[in-house]
Amino acid sequence: MEEGLIAEIWCSLVFIGVCSVFIRVCHVVWLKPRRIRSIIWRQGIRGPPPSFLYGNISEMQKIQSSMINNPSDGQSVSENWTHSIFPYFQIWRQKYGPVYMYSTGSKQHLYVSRPDLLRELSLHKSLDLGKPSYLSETFQPLLGDGIIKANGNNWVYQRKLIAPEFFINKVKNMVGLMEQSTIAMMKTWENRIIESEGGVADMIIDEDLKSLSADIISKSCFGSSYSQGNLIFAKIASLQDALSKPSALFGQSNFRFLPTKSNREIWRLKKEVDTLILKVVKDRQQESQKGTVPEKDLLQMMLESAVTSDDKFPRLKTDRFFVDICKNIYFAGHETTALSASWILMLLALHPEWQERVRAEILEVCGDHLYNLFQHMDAFRKLKMLMMVIQESIRLYGPAVITAREAFSDIKLGGFVVPKGVHIWSLIPAMHRDPENWGLDALEFKPERFAHGISKACKYPQAYIPFGYGSRLCPGQNFAMLQLKVVLSLILSNFSFALSPEYRHSPVYKMLLTPQHGVRLLITKLQGNLG
Repeated sequence: MEEGLIAEIWCSLVFIGVCSVFIRVCHVVWLKPRRIRSIIWRQGIRGPPPSFLYGNISEMQKIQSSMINNPSDGQSVSENWTHSIFPYFQIWRQKYGPVYMYSTGSKQHLYVSRPDLLRELSLHKSLDLGKPSYLSETFQPLLGDGIIKANGNNWVYQRKLIAPEFFINKVKNMVGLMEQSTIAMMKTWENRIIESEGGVADMIIDEDLKSLSADIISKSCFGSSYSQGNLIFAKIASLQDALSKPSALFGQSNFRFLPTKSNREIWRLKKEVDTLILKVVKDRQQESQKGTVPEKDLLQMMLESAVTSDDKFPRLKTDRFFVDICKNIYFAGHETTALSASWILMLLALHPEWQERVRAEILEVCGDHLYNLFQHMDAFRKLKMLMMVIQESIRLYGPAVITAREAFSDIKLGGFVVPKGVHIWSLIPAMHRDPENWGLDALEFKPERFAHGISKACKYPQAYIPFGYGSRLCPGQNFAMLQLKVVLSLILSNFSFALSPEYRHSPVYKMLLTPQHGVRLLITKLQGNLG
């Protein structure tokens, strides 16, 4: 009798537990998404009808597959490539307008391509709008809880810690390091040209520029040269490749805990990257204790902050905190600037008239004192054509492809109410080519549109977002722009560029806008010696 009663109680508990799980699952996969879609639908926003459980994933995969099976011509440089990166965004925009909703499983997304609404998002400073939380899990092996994906007070603190190190008054002191690294790379280019036939080298330049950018960020932020940190960058690049499937952006790869071949590779790379970076941190801590640190850089500043921090930020005292911040800087600090420089030189090779105009401006401003003059910031302010070329190039080929936000509470966006839990997406290449904002020549390379600054270049300047927007604007923007000016000024003063007959134009998404087959150029040495 008593055993029967116990069995009955256990059965009741199991039944209640199963019912609770069932109700929870129903809420997550059906009731909550349905409520969110209903709120958005009542505001007149439409989108592709979702299927149960999978949302629009099947349709997205079908559209993406059709683009793979019908590739565009990679031999010529055209703007068709923009339709091959997330093609469903473009197709749905044509069908449902510049603002529409779609689903990936239980996640509800709002695609926004109206410049006026992007302006509203730029002005939204509240922590109620942040990076999608599920992306933190997806990209955790590469970025951890670093500033790129962090939210709330964790993000606020990291920004306060990092941003001052990239203010212009500190960044300008890094010009000498940028010059030294660039000159070293140019000497290797000169040697290749000497060894080539006819004094013209056919070279893929993007890997050299990545190595250069890695050298600069290592020396500037961590006090080590690329030769010491090359393993870190190589491992990060491999980890980036492993995580850069477009499906990962929308939470379609939710089985990272399974020991599949790709997951085991990601785990191995993460462990190796963490170990290498932690060694850099530990070595610096030992140097600090001995008092042998030559000068204060970003890493040293972080270590000193850990000593003086209070209990409000206990993570600051952990190895994990240092590793995550360093991984974010290693990834964003070298990859984005190197890719920007590569695309800029590709565009200048396509437009030799602008290449000559920029080169003439550098000669006029700097004369024969190019290297010494760069110690004075006035020289950079006078290089207006170079700045116009940089701004126009990162409009057309900026390394960032997607902006993503999550509403952590109900927010207002223009005349809409965006419910809590909705993910807001924008495709940057599409925003930067919108004829309503940029004019009928939006697809053309026309640096003169920036002759009077960003505010006069388009109707809605807030829709120009190569470095992100709002409070999440990239803190390393000053560093990146200064590095581009130094590197491009030195390179263009010593070499001329033309597009190689072997160049294949195929920009692809690998977390950033990457040349699938490299940027291949014909490089000729100009008269004069390297400094």
